[in-house]
Amino acid sequence: MTTPPEVPVQDNKDNNDNKDKKVVKGKGKVDLNALSEEDEKYKQDIEMIIERVCENDENIQKTALDQIRSELTQETGTVTSVPKSLKFIKPHYDRLKETYAKAPASNKKNFAQLLSVLAMTLGKEDEREIIKYRLEGGDEDLQNWGHEYISALAGEVGKEFDHRSLSNPDLKDTDVEDLLELTKKLIPSMIKNNAEPEACDLLLEIERPKLIIDYSEPTNYKRICDYLESVAKYQLTPDDIEIRRIVYDVYTKQNKYIDALRIALLLNDRDLIKETFSHNEDKVVQKQMAIMLGRAFVKLEPEDDEDGSLSSLIGNTKLSEHYLYLAKELDSLDPKTPEDIYKSHLNENRSTLSQNIDSAKQNLAATFVNGFVNAGYGTDKLMTDEGSRWLYRNKDHGMMSAAASLGLLYLWNVDEGLAEVDKYLYSVEDFIKGGALLALGIVNAGVRSEVDAALALLGDYIESDKHDLRVGAILGLGIAYAGSAHEDVNEQLMPILADGDQPIEIVAFTALSLGLIFVGTANDDITEAIVQVLMERDEKTLSNTLVRYLCLALGFLFLGKQDAAKPIIETTKTLNAKIAGYCELTVETCAYAGTGNVLKVQQLLKICGEHLEEGKENRHQALAVIGIATIAMGEELGTEMATRSFDHLLQYADVNVKRAVPLALGLMNVSNPKMTVMDTLSKLSHDSDAEVAQGAIMALGLIGAGTNNARAAQMLRQLSTYYAKESSHLLVVRIAQGLLFAGKGLISLSPYFYDRTLLQPVVLCGLLTTMHTCLDLKKILLSQYHYLLYHLSLAMRPRMMITVDEDMNPLPVSVRVGTAVDTVAQAGRPKTITGFQTHNSPVILQFDDRAELGTEKYLSVSTILEGVVILKKNPDYVEEQE
Repeated sequence: MTTPPEVPVQDNKDNNDNKDKKVVKGKGKVDLNALSEEDEKYKQDIEMIIERVCENDENIQKTALDQIRSELTQETGTVTSVPKSLKFIKPHYDRLKETYAKAPASNKKNFAQLLSVLAMTLGKEDEREIIKYRLEGGDEDLQNWGHEYISALAGEVGKEFDHRSLSNPDLKDTDVEDLLELTKKLIPSMIKNNAEPEACDLLLEIERPKLIIDYSEPTNYKRICDYLESVAKYQLTPDDIEIRRIVYDVYTKQNKYIDALRIALLLNDRDLIKETFSHNEDKVVQKQMAIMLGRAFVKLEPEDDEDGSLSSLIGNTKLSEHYLYLAKELDSLDPKTPEDIYKSHLNENRSTLSQNIDSAKQNLAATFVNGFVNAGYGTDKLMTDEGSRWLYRNKDHGMMSAAASLGLLYLWNVDEGLAEVDKYLYSVEDFIKGGALLALGIVNAGVRSEVDAALALLGDYIESDKHDLRVGAILGLGIAYAGSAHEDVNEQLMPILADGDQPIEIVAFTALSLGLIFVGTANDDITEAIVQVLMERDEKTLSNTLVRYLCLALGFLFLGKQDAAKPIIETTKTLNAKIAGYCELTVETCAYAGTGNVLKVQQLLKICGEHLEEGKENRHQALAVIGIATIAMGEELGTEMATRSFDHLLQYADVNVKRAVPLALGLMNVSNPKMTVMDTLSKLSHDSDAEVAQGAIMALGLIGAGTNNARAAQMLRQLSTYYAKESSHLLVVRIAQGLLFAGKGLISLSPYFYDRTLLQPVVLCGLLTTMHTCLDLKKILLSQYHYLLYHLSLAMRPRMMITVDEDMNPLPVSVRVGTAVDTVAQAGRPKTITGFQTHNSPVILQFDDRAELGTEKYLSVSTILEGVVILKKNPDYVEEQE
């Protein structure tokens, strides 16, 4: 049969009714029914076949059905236009259905299959005729009708399942057995056509997603897992957990234990993490998994670890070594002074007299800047050079912060750090000793070892009769053991929390430290003790600004627990009205942190939109703004929508809400300096309200933290000139400058890692502590409690990608670094990065960067190139001959 000429395409609205229209050129008229000679003959042939189908003779009908089938199957490959045979069959569709009802049994099956295909374009949508006739015609020969038919049939399987579910709420497998059998035939056909996302969608619609595990193979498992992971983000609990468990099972089936461990970490299932780690016997893979566990702050005791190498990696004891290697390779070892950061000579257009005065506040600012900029390097030009001389250029609690900054300088380097800090423990000044105790905790932030030096040294000072020593020891323990759930520390701190005679300052800091140590564990004893304190203390005590840390500690205990936190949320409603709202919101927002839960965000927006009577203050309205950022962060669409909502709040909300908006923007974009957010914060930094301006300045430091962003640096330099005569504003500007250049640009404060798929609870805790501190800058950060800013040490992590060999020795290789591209559900093998540059490892990664190996000589053990990556030699690699 010759291929008929192409039919002109009409407007979509009457495309079905006017298929036969033809324009007769040169006549100036349109003949609606004119067909070419060839088309006319084809139409007559089709009509003749249909007449034979409608005859009563069984054999003639069978032959005619085979002819129509042959015509249709020849045309299923074309998807750019409707097959011509369908166009001519359309007027006879209802007649064919009537004939089918009277057709002999021997032809019924063949006839039903044909009608099912015709229903794809001719049937009525709400009657589900494709599935109806396909079930009557059997489930064989699906592939012969083309992938468009399979796709249409899969859609109707889902609709039919929904229809049966609505009519029968107690649906059993026997009630949908025919649909399940058809689905099992459809899935292989869909996977054969590289339609894994559609296959997953079908199984999700019929509530049988586990079936996809049986169809996962080495060639398709990655597409299946990537798609299901993206779907899980939009599911409510417990559906999201079920889907991620399926992804975990697919990875373990394919022996991809690195990816399986990542999913186990995402599920926050300790038993699953332990099982995954111990299941694999490949020592190199176990080393990579140990590095992952160390990055996630997960404490685990390896079973077969005679040389202690796995425990060392899990405990992050090599982190300082890798960080200093990165700094050496990038030529960043030379210490920087605060003046190198301020670059005051660029702002000499105004009088710099006030900047040159050696005030205690400016020295305090220099202390923080020096600590953040030289974090982890072990050398600087203030503390390690001048030491005690610099300490005495600060006053009172400024001395404490100055001594504590030594902990930042030796961050992660426990051996050298303890030796250096130890000499300050013999000082006659209590402030210096208290700062040194805090420094001991900071040095150990995120590092675990069997020695437990921090507990041994700090434990002796917890019951000291000197107030500042107790504060330093308690906060130091919280930072040193954050996320470890260390029971020995609990035994030492719990008596203080339970003692009703302790000052509220000590109790608040003790609760904060316990919250950090037992984050996400929902520990009953600590929860009960904190609630008891909030119930028993009088209203005057509860008005103290530090009580917020008791609420925050309660939130940390239930971080990420979602619905499991409902009982404690109900309990908080019974507390004193002065604190009940604040406490309830803190726990609720922590429980849903990073989930993107839209319903919770809407509730918080409603609270933000309330207008109070003049003179009244709603303490928890500002917290609701921070809560929106806490819930929406990490999910791109949610972050964008929250940012838009914040624009409305800035225009229409009350002033106490506006004060929290810049901080919330900073929290959502930590170490990710977006231009639009930066412009918004720049405007707010000149606001007439002092707290709005200070919050915006601090947020500028947070969004640029560790990035050395030139635009943010210029903004902060201009602000330092603008606020040169306002000491409080200038202090905040200096702190922001220190954060911007943290680790000389090698450190990130972002709580997300491994391609932004995992949320690090301890890092988030460090950021949230800072957020709650900044909600009352005047009484906390700009008063005597500025040392609470050192909780940011929990959030600091090198933003590096280092490649090492199987013995953990550095192995420089060619690496491509570019902007990450979302390739989920894309056909073929799309590029995963764009705009890349080729470097030799080690390299530093921006917030949305992704790295790929640029050589085939080695294979990476980890699928995500981030942090420390172990490389194996590629056994199939052949050296190119010159």
